[in-house]
Amino acid sequence: MKKLFILLSAVSAAVAAWGARKADPQPPVRVACIGNSITYGAQVEDRERNCYPAVLGRMLGPGYDVRNFGRSGATLLNKGHNPYTKTAEYAAAIDFRPDIAVIHLGINDTDPRNWPNYRDEFIPDYTALIERFREANPAVKVYICRMTPIPHRHRRFKAGTRDWHHQIQKAIEQVAASQHTGLIDLESVLKDRPELLPDALHPNVEGAKRMAERIYSALTGDYGKLRMSPVYTDNMVLQRGSRTRIGGVANAGRQVRVTLADSTTALSKSGRLKMGKVYASDTVTAGEDGRWEVRLRIEDPLYSGVLTVATEDTVALYRHVAVGEVWIAAGQSNMSWPVSLSAERSEARPRAAIRLFRTDPTFANERGRLDSTELARLNRLDYIRNPQGWVPGSDTAAMEAFSAVAWFFGQMLTDSLMPGVPVGLVEIALGGAPAEAFVARHILEDDPVLVDVLYDWRTNEMTQDWVRSVITRNLEGVRNPQQRHFFEPAYLYESRVAPIAAGYDALGVIWYQGESNAHNVELHEKLFPAVVQSFREAFRNPRMPFHFVQLSSLNRPSWPHFRDSQRRLAERMDRVEMVVSSDWGDSTDVHPRHKKPIGERLAMLSYRRGLHAPLGEKYTRRTKQVIDLATRGDTVYCLIAQELRTSDGGAPQTFELAGEDGIFYPAEAQIHSYPFNASVSVWSDRVKNPVWIRYGWQPFTRANLYGMRFDRWLPFSTFQLKVNPHRR
Repeated sequence: MKKLFILLSAVSAAVAAWGARKADPQPPVRVACIGNSITYGAQVEDRERNCYPAVLGRMLGPGYDVRNFGRSGATLLNKGHNPYTKTAEYAAAIDFRPDIAVIHLGINDTDPRNWPNYRDEFIPDYTALIERFREANPAVKVYICRMTPIPHRHRRFKAGTRDWHHQIQKAIEQVAASQHTGLIDLESVLKDRPELLPDALHPNVEGAKRMAERIYSALTGDYGKLRMSPVYTDNMVLQRGSRTRIGGVANAGRQVRVTLADSTTALSKSGRLKMGKVYASDTVTAGEDGRWEVRLRIEDPLYSGVLTVATEDTVALYRHVAVGEVWIAAGQSNMSWPVSLSAERSEARPRAAIRLFRTDPTFANERGRLDSTELARLNRLDYIRNPQGWVPGSDTAAMEAFSAVAWFFGQMLTDSLMPGVPVGLVEIALGGAPAEAFVARHILEDDPVLVDVLYDWRTNEMTQDWVRSVITRNLEGVRNPQQRHFFEPAYLYESRVAPIAAGYDALGVIWYQGESNAHNVELHEKLFPAVVQSFREAFRNPRMPFHFVQLSSLNRPSWPHFRDSQRRLAERMDRVEMVVSSDWGDSTDVHPRHKKPIGERLAMLSYRRGLHAPLGEKYTRRTKQVIDLATRGDTVYCLIAQELRTSDGGAPQTFELAGEDGIFYPAEAQIHSYPFNASVSVWSDRVKNPVWIRYGWQPFTRANLYGMRFDRWLPFSTFQLKVNPHRR
């Protein structure tokens, strides 16, 4: 009887609880999605199901009532051509009294009828809109969105839309700060995926899904737990310094603890972290956007430690972590050319002090069509495939497959310049890649010249014809007009540079590229500074050293002009320096096999610049190779702050002079040595009043002048200079 009574009591209690829930159910959280045609879902296939509010509703689940109050063509401005506040959707959204309001407006305000005339009213109108929702429900949580991007393909992009879009984004950020709303960045969701905006404005199904995912993360704080750059693996190298940057993404508001400890650190079977001796540690809270970053003081070299990145529910543990010096090796085929195919293969010696990371295996098919799997990967920016992660340089196979220039660069550093300091080399070069592929999209878009590189990039005449031919072969028969490609402007930046640099520090960049841009010297003079800026922005170091290889000798007519342009770029850019490679050229092969001298010249350059110390140490600029020009009669004197000699012991070769007529004639030359410098006198019987002088001005040059730098005899660059008329 007692058991029956207990059973009846339990049933009665359950019935009573059910009745209480039925009488007073918990209402769902009301979410209002306010916006224009992008919110409405224009251009989205099966809009009712695939617009971003519908996707968001499924992600949030039955505890939320998500409704779409998008109105095509709506403006935020009340004096705009279609004010949102005068629409039926606005009235319905207010009547809905949302608990959460997500506002994505401003795109249509870039119309020339709106922003140019009423820009001063944008912030007051946005503030009033927010206040109206707060009046309808004082407990409402308001999120306003940085607008989705408007790609260069938009018909009014260069007619004001680009600039007005930037200005409106800044106004939106100002509103979010002053009104204490949430701020959701929808621009970054789609900025590197322009193919998801087929009409250069409205996202397709996948684009709407990405928007919904970002808004879901902002509302819930769920950013998929802990995520790090792909360069974080076992055997990695951290850049030493007093403020080494380590960062990533975690769920919003989660504490993230980063610790570098000795190799006794480990996870127990129960999942508990057993910490050894701690070298450096810091704790930070992930922001509302999930991003976090710490700065560790790790100045001393280390060969094997354990890096742990831990939140309350996730621990990432990286073993055999070194602390030393990290360099990014970028460019095209002469940088990616492997050790196994270099002339100095026998001089490459495996060593554990060097650690290697390749964005590989990859494909760069120069001959045929890409298959559907490759095309899909390209569209996903899936262009880093490295299942091994970092590999010790003691692995002979890994060494032989790695960039020869980068390997000999690292080998010299560890051999003779800084023994005891590990070196990390990250190779992101790709054969045939044009410089524009390494430039951030916003830098291309915002430059009045470079923006034109983006238009019709498959057939754009600004691109080298060989590059265009590869693109054409690879994409033959592809119907998707927005299909991505590894030679596309900005592609390698978006798929390789930016992902590697996310939350990761490197000391500098070594660069060997230009073969795919030598057809247009003037364009490259705009592109190259953009490449440098892109790397520095990605690694968040505006003074990041950038050392590059001047193009070698080859029988291509444009190369003397290109080499001289590279020399001038190095002389005028801050913390950008060049090494000469023309003495190791090949008259018929764009891939000279002698890579060891080039890698070592880069190593000497970086070492002598005072870089091999914790970040922030003094960096000394190099002077020009020719510091002054003067004439005495018909002879030009080139003053040089170096010891001089020729490679063959004879007279200097390949000098030329020109008069006012600009016609160059071969000239004779002689070296003159002084206690602290030297000069070269140059004359020609055919030029009585020299106005111009040039040297090494042949595509494949026999130039033989060398100067003493860094305790080595190094070749002089191709140059063309005007003689100072006031120094005769």
